[in-house]
Amino acid sequence: MKKIHAALIALISLILAGSLIAGGLHLYGSQQTLPPKTSVAGWDVGGMDIAEVRAGLATRLQALEAVPLTLKAEPNTKLTVTLQQAGMTYEAEDFLQGLNSLTEGGLLERVRARWSFSRSWELGAHLDLAQLQKSLNPDWEKETFGAPVDAERRITADDRVVYTPGKTSYKVDWHALELTLQAAVPLSLRNADSLQGKRIVLEVPLSIREPEVTLKTLKEQGIERKIAQFSTSLGASGPGRTFNVQAAAQAVNGTLLPPGAVFDYGKAIQKAQADTGFREAPVIVNGRLQPGVGGGICQVSSTLYNAALRSGLEIVERRNHSLPVNYLPKGQDATFSEGNINFRFRNNTGKSLMIHAAVQGRTLTVKLFGTFPKNVTFLVQSRTVELLAPADKYVSDPSLPRGGTRVIQNGKTGYIVETYITRLVDGKAVEKKLLSRDTYYAQKRIIAINRGGMGKSIQPDSRRQPLVEDGVRG
Repeated sequence: MKKIHAALIALISLILAGSLIAGGLHLYGSQQTLPPKTSVAGWDVGGMDIAEVRAGLATRLQALEAVPLTLKAEPNTKLTVTLQQAGMTYEAEDFLQGLNSLTEGGLLERVRARWSFSRSWELGAHLDLAQLQKSLNPDWEKETFGAPVDAERRITADDRVVYTPGKTSYKVDWHALELTLQAAVPLSLRNADSLQGKRIVLEVPLSIREPEVTLKTLKEQGIERKIAQFSTSLGASGPGRTFNVQAAAQAVNGTLLPPGAVFDYGKAIQKAQADTGFREAPVIVNGRLQPGVGGGICQVSSTLYNAALRSGLEIVERRNHSLPVNYLPKGQDATFSEGNINFRFRNNTGKSLMIHAAVQGRTLTVKLFGTFPKNVTFLVQSRTVELLAPADKYVSDPSLPRGGTRVIQNGKTGYIVETYITRLVDGKAVEKKLLSRDTYYAQKRIIAINRGGMGKSIQPDSRRQPLVEDGVRG
C-alpha cells in the first residue's frame, strides 16, 4: 500500500508541475506586450502593447518621411521638398516580422520567439534620387548656373590668330549629393515630437561643367600663325566664272585639316554643288575651251596648290591643265576633272592646318594657318624646255573651189615645262628638286578643204569620251 500511495503522490506532483509549467508557458507566450528593454532606432518600446507599438511606428515613419529638406544651389535658388519627395523611404520590416512572431503560430513558437527576441532594432533607410533628378534636371542646371561657353579662335583682319577662353558652368554632383543626403537624414525614432519641427538644409554639391571646346584643346591643334599666302587675279572673268570661283572658295574656306589628313578638292566641289551650285562659264573639254558649267573652279585648286607648295606640304595628287591658264605661270597650276582628275595634299606639318579662301574685288587669296618654322621658305620656278608645234586637221567644205582651202581656226603652240622647288632656310637655298614636268598639248590648226575628187580622203578624229576640266559635268 505504501508503494501505491507514494506512486500516486508522485503522479499528482508531476501533473501539478506540468500544469504549472504549461500555465507559465501559456502566460509567457501569450503576452501582448514587448519584452522589457526593447528599442527601435532609439525609441524605447519595452513593455509597451504590441498593437500600440505598431501604430506608433507607422506614425513615426510617416513623420520621418515628412521632414522638410531645403536644397540651396545659389543664394537665391532654393528647392524645398519632403524627404519622401526627395526619394527617401523608411522601413522597419525586420522589426515588424519580429512582432508577428510574438503573436502568431503555436504556443511553443511564440515562446521561442519571445525568448530569443532581439532587444535592439534599426531602421531601414533607402534613397532613390530619381525624383530629385526630375527636379534638378539639365534645364534647371542651365537656368540656375548658365550654360558653358566654348573657347573660340578667330583670325583677325590683319591675319593674327586670337584665342578667347571659354567659360565653365556647374552641374549637380549626384554621387556627392547622395552621400551628403544619406549622412544628413534622421535615423532615430527616439522623440516623435522633435520630428515635427525638424528641417534639413543642404548645399547642393556641384561639379564643374567644362565647355565642349576648351582653350587647351584649341591651342593643342597648333593654329599659331599664318604660314603661307597666295593670290591670283580673276582678270576679266565674267559673272558666271566669278560666281564659280567664289562658290569653290567658300566651300574650301574654314577647312580644318588634322595632322596627317589628306585634303580632297573633289569633296569641296561636291559641297559647293550642294550648297550653292555652279553657273555657266567656259570649261576645257578635251583640250579646247567651250561653254559649260562650273568654269573657274580650277583657279581655286591652283591657288591652293601654290599656297601648299610654299608651306612644304606633301602633294598627293595634282595634274596640270591641258591648256595654259592666264592667272599662273605654266607648270604651277592644278586642274580638276570630276571623276577623273583630283587635287589632293597631305598635312605633314605635325599640327592641324586651317585654310582660309576668299575673293575680294578681283583677287582670290588663299591663306594657310598652322605651325611652321618661321625661317623656312620655298621658291617655285618654272621654265619651258620644249615647244610643241601644232599639227593640221582638215575638214571637208564643198563650198570651196576644188582644191581650195580656208583656215577655220589657227593652231596654238604646246609646251613642255619643268618646275623646280627650292627650300630656303634663313634665306639660303639648302635643297632644290624637280617638282613636276608638265605637258600642255598643242592645239591643231583646223583647215577647211574641198578635195573635189582628189585622191587623199579626210580622216576624221577618233572619238573619245569628253574630258571636262575646270568645270563640272552639267
